[in-house]
Amino acid sequence: MIAVTVSWRKTGGMTAATLLPTTTADAGRAARQRVPRSALGVWNAPPGRLDPISILERQAATRVPELVPIRYARMAAGQFPFLRGAPAIMAADLADSPDTGLTVQLCGDAHLSNFGVFASPERSLVFDVNDFDETLPGPFEWDVKRLVASIAVAARANGYADTDAEQCTHDAARAYRESMDRLAGLDELSVWYAQIDAAQVAALARKPKQRKGVEKALTKARSSNSLQALGKLTETGPDGTPRIRNRPPLLMPVEEVDTVALDHVFADYRRTLPEERRILLERHNIVDFARKVVGVGSVGTRCFVVLLAGREHGNPLFLQLKEAEASVLASHTRRSKFRHHGHRVVNGQRLIQAASDIFLGWATGPEKRTFYVRQLRDMKGSADIANMSRSKLRAYSELCGLTLARAHARTGDRVAIAAYLGTGETFDRAMGEFAIAYADQTIVDHNALLAAIESGRITAAD
Repeated sequence: MIAVTVSWRKTGGMTAATLLPTTTADAGRAARQRVPRSALGVWNAPPGRLDPISILERQAATRVPELVPIRYARMAAGQFPFLRGAPAIMAADLADSPDTGLTVQLCGDAHLSNFGVFASPERSLVFDVNDFDETLPGPFEWDVKRLVASIAVAARANGYADTDAEQCTHDAARAYRESMDRLAGLDELSVWYAQIDAAQVAALARKPKQRKGVEKALTKARSSNSLQALGKLTETGPDGTPRIRNRPPLLMPVEEVDTVALDHVFADYRRTLPEERRILLERHNIVDFARKVVGVGSVGTRCFVVLLAGREHGNPLFLQLKEAEASVLASHTRRSKFRHHGHRVVNGQRLIQAASDIFLGWATGPEKRTFYVRQLRDMKGSADIANMSRSKLRAYSELCGLTLARAHARTGDRVAIAAYLGTGETFDRAMGEFAIAYADQTIVDHNALLAAIESGRITAAD
């Protein structure tokens, strides 16, 4: 909690309180004594480090068995997909390192591909963190380390030298540090309302060719909506109504839907929406229901898409029901105050994002499994990391760094964090050192996965 003193002054005939932080900056500087900024750059696998494959196997125990080989296959495809699918491995590693104790609401999985554009409730495009399955309160640097490690791994995957990778990580860390410093000087409401819109994203492109590419991507995102999904994911059924295509094992209509159970899930979900959005949801009818495989790390969790149609004009609405399990951070941080993991995810998303999906909610499904619900497509767009040039990767890394700082400033003590980071480049260099060291660790762990597949210990899909 922020420690403040309160002084009163008269302004225009009205009494106003001026809150003056007195100990937060001191708390940040004190954290340097416990954990020097340079120490954040150190990574060496400790003796007795948990076997990474065992961690993945424990996760697989609660997932749909026939989908787990798909997860392993996607992770085996390269070091960056491996890192994407292994937040549980990295969480265990981060927990083994000293932390600053400066707590924020963590994304929990802040790698490069978990940032993107989507529509705000006002229908404008914003750029933000967009994945919250692992969200929990924890030390701010865990998210930053996850981000810079992903940058280094992605740079190497693109064929760039470690000097390029370090430059990208420096840019991300510097953007985080400088953004946090600016936010520390703003009042609470200004921080809460701060957001990064599409125009700001385009402005970060330094060259005309880059700007043209960004604007093309933003145009594509604007067309990524339920109407576009209707053409891609459905076909006309025997009765003339759209039905979700059968594309096993990645997209499979649920032939025998327990309508009573589905009605119960939706009734539970509706209760989590604000009243005006319940009314909006109730103006749609359920048309079809399917199981869908999504992501890399999430493969094997139960995920469904629901096609709804507006009652008056039949306009489509796709909702995604995604199973929410315990966060990979749960074993390493304080116990979550939320007993329902869907509620935990939704709360974290609303805290971190500047603008959230109007249909965001949660529900309990059969066997008391917990889910969160959001639109499947709502002008969503993500960056093509694998085809980024060096300059594009640098610009994108910088964008993600400043975005992460804005997210953390909403829930953490931004003054203390800014004081800890300081105005020099010590933190930036430390993040670069950590990123390269953990990219080396990712090579070792990815090879361990390939060996486990080769030996038959685990099975990967073709």
